[in-house]
Amino acid sequence: MYFSKLFIPILKNNPTEAKIKSHQLMLRVGMIKQSSAGIYSWLPLGFKVMKKIEQIVREEQDRVGVQEILMPTIQSSDIWKESGRYDDYGEEMLRIKDRQNREMLYGPTNEELVTEIFRSSIKSYKSLPQLLYHIQWKFRDELRPRFGIMRCREFYMKDAYSFDLTDDDALFSYNKFFLSYLKTFKRLNLSAIPMAADTGPIGGNLSHEFIILAETGESKIYTDKRIFEVDSEITKIEKNSLNTLRGEYEKYYAVTDEKFDKEEFEKKVSENQRINTKGIEVGHIFYFGDKYSKPMNAAVDFNGKKEFVKMGSYGIGVSRLVGAIIEAKYDDKDEIMKWPISVAPYDCAILPMINKNDNSNLEKSNKILEHLNKNNIDTIVDDTDENISAKIKKFNLIGIPFQLILGKKSEGDTFEFREVGKETQNLKIEEIITQIKKAKSN
Repeated sequence: MYFSKLFIPILKNNPTEAKIKSHQLMLRVGMIKQSSAGIYSWLPLGFKVMKKIEQIVREEQDRVGVQEILMPTIQSSDIWKESGRYDDYGEEMLRIKDRQNREMLYGPTNEELVTEIFRSSIKSYKSLPQLLYHIQWKFRDELRPRFGIMRCREFYMKDAYSFDLTDDDALFSYNKFFLSYLKTFKRLNLSAIPMAADTGPIGGNLSHEFIILAETGESKIYTDKRIFEVDSEITKIEKNSLNTLRGEYEKYYAVTDEKFDKEEFEKKVSENQRINTKGIEVGHIFYFGDKYSKPMNAAVDFNGKKEFVKMGSYGIGVSRLVGAIIEAKYDDKDEIMKWPISVAPYDCAILPMINKNDNSNLEKSNKILEHLNKNNIDTIVDDTDENISAKIKKFNLIGIPFQLILGKKSEGDTFEFREVGKETQNLKIEEIITQIKKAKSN
């Protein structure tokens, strides 16, 4: 793929309207374009990153036996009136009417709709548990959308729902998602810490937010720093029971602002272990029992008795994760972004020095491109006539993890090669392929 043929509208400077680094970078390197307040078009570079994140989220849901469905963005108001949330949800819900004057809404979440799907299809306890998810656009009419995709009105989200016979069964499902989320964020090279959180308009009595630390985050958090040691031991812990896994995290005080109790914090956490900072919410899970199943009559037959199923819901902000990764990985001082290779738009960029009267480096680039593509290394060639230093600066900003440079120091079958943010090496193409493949397999 050649840079000159791609739709990557790069800006020379940071847009003045962007206040945080993820918003600045996504506009500057042409990942998104604002359509209206809090609503964005996703351009090729940003869309490619988001779809890779989506695929990782999907794989981890599939791995724990969650079944994928797809629910519509537009929902009938009737089911929301059944659950009692239609009037309670507030002005964030976009309410509309169709040409038949029927009340509809643009779904901010899907508890009601998935409950309606379940109740019309499952009648016996023998079909439980049922775990369903979809990845779909949502709309919440934020009063003051800001920070680009971090606090916008239209966003892309994975939401899952569990249906179980008993509270114990439902908590097992909750813990299954708990582990799945930890593994998902690990694959995105993020340390996302589960913290006790308020249930908000979703409801219920058990909830965890998954937070990554960031000064630009909107979530205030209070935690014991030792919880990060648990996060580093996740591979060992997951071999134990799911209940044990969640218990390892819950040994340590870790809450969001709504759950904060100063006296409890100071009692449970010694002064030298306290962290009081900000973070970005990238996932949120809830257990709410029969909050929706009871008013909506979602029940199964259990030994001749009607039992309302116990439910939970589990969300991951797929589009928000694009911005969250930038906030976690961007080097503001040197203007360097390095995407985790699992979600990078390309694995490697070839940057040839091109002279008007000499196309030899571009010809070499074409041969290298062919070689890398055969080895499933997604590669882009910068075929513009910019000088090498300008190309390096540009791709440092875009954040493709590896750069192969065809300049004055490239001789014979060795080439300048660097991982973004690290020193340049002179390597043969086989060594370069080995290094990139190793990074992709980790």
